[in-house]
Amino acid sequence: MGGFFGVVGKKNENCVFDLFYGTDYHSHLGTRRAGLAVYDGENFDRAIHNIENSPFRTKFGGDSQKMNGYMGIGCISDFEPQPLIVRSHHGTYAITTVSKINNKQELLEELFNHGTSHFLEMSGGDINSTELVSALINESDNFIDGIRNALESVDGSLSMLILTPKGIYCARDNYGRTPIAIGKRDDDEYCASFEDFAYHKLGYENAYNLKPGEIAVINNDGIKTLYEGSGKMKICTFLWVYYGYPSTSYENINVEEMRYRCGACIAKRDNVKADVVAGVPDSGTAHAIGYSNESGIPFSRPFIKYTPTWSRSFMPTTQSKRNVIAKMKLIAITDLIKDKSLLLIDDSIVRGTQLRETTEFLYQNGAKEVHIRPACPPLVYGCKYVNFSRSNSDMDLITRRVICKLENTDDPSPEVLDKYTDPDSKEYAAMVEEIRKELNFTSLQFNRLDDMLDSVGIPRENLCTFCWDGKE
Repeated sequence: MGGFFGVVGKKNENCVFDLFYGTDYHSHLGTRRAGLAVYDGENFDRAIHNIENSPFRTKFGGDSQKMNGYMGIGCISDFEPQPLIVRSHHGTYAITTVSKINNKQELLEELFNHGTSHFLEMSGGDINSTELVSALINESDNFIDGIRNALESVDGSLSMLILTPKGIYCARDNYGRTPIAIGKRDDDEYCASFEDFAYHKLGYENAYNLKPGEIAVINNDGIKTLYEGSGKMKICTFLWVYYGYPSTSYENINVEEMRYRCGACIAKRDNVKADVVAGVPDSGTAHAIGYSNESGIPFSRPFIKYTPTWSRSFMPTTQSKRNVIAKMKLIAITDLIKDKSLLLIDDSIVRGTQLRETTEFLYQNGAKEVHIRPACPPLVYGCKYVNFSRSNSDMDLITRRVICKLENTDDPSPEVLDKYTDPDSKEYAAMVEEIRKELNFTSLQFNRLDDMLDSVGIPRENLCTFCWDGKE
């Protein structure tokens, strides 16, 4: 995934304090790279570090003492180093993006045909997506037309912040799949953020949410919309289910409250009488509280995550290492597990590996039963629009592997897959039972898509549900 933060401070003051902490508050969204770029009225300065084995604050503490500027942008990234500082016919600017570009190779070939001579390769031979976006911007004579060209050219999703001497240009994905919130402090200080909670502790108040496809600029004069955009919203529903920090809100819907409602919906359709309800930390916890509140079954924490020094479980690039770290982080409270029937809620089941090992871990510590209730429906399609996992194939999904097994095919048709996404079909029931047996759960019941969408509270046509039902 990834997140970004930008700030416009007073011209005679240094904005780096706000930039540092606002960017740091996005650390839950990315795991590999981070960067800061500032402008002091004359020059740009930048710092980029690898944060795979050390948190943002540790890596950037020294830089924050040296950097100086009244405007700046920062990012936490899962993949490419950024922000980039670009010198072009538009002038010099710094750019950071949150994107998933499915047609990267086609765009590269078009740019080469149009005269772009080269791109720098990252480790592994990939091209930096943010560099590609800057090249698309530079294709146009007009800066705003260039930003529009980038937004319209990308198949997938793209939101960006661009730091220029005139202010910070903010451009939201054409279908609003990822958000940009604007905060205001006093009459001449503004910030732009992926997560709105990131600026509240810094004294900014909510001022504006960019619409899908909208391009705006923030500077000391305020917020100015330069292009209205389409207004056609398809925001990622997984932002509420998993990505979002509990205190943030997207489209004015708070993440924590949504998860309470989501858990309550699961409880209303359940009839298992477990001894306790627990959530897989961290994102499953709020869903479990909602389930407990609705069902009356006590909430408990039979295992906890050791967080003071451990990195996030999916940080390493290899699955085997991620699994090892996931197991080492979870600490059992045996007295709360032994001889208990546990109902466990996680945000989702992707590959199933970690949840199977968590279940075995609970059995080894004396659990009598482990009932699993994912907070979202079965993931049947790999996401085309945001990087919510490092899966390279739909066959990485346990649901897809089980469907292929049940259908005795390597390539089920869309019509066949539709049957497995219908929670009232016999095919869906067979898939769920096969997953239950494979992962050794006492019982398994997924949340329904209609219940999950009701928990968000935004019209269904404005929410992206592709990974669950394949609908564009």
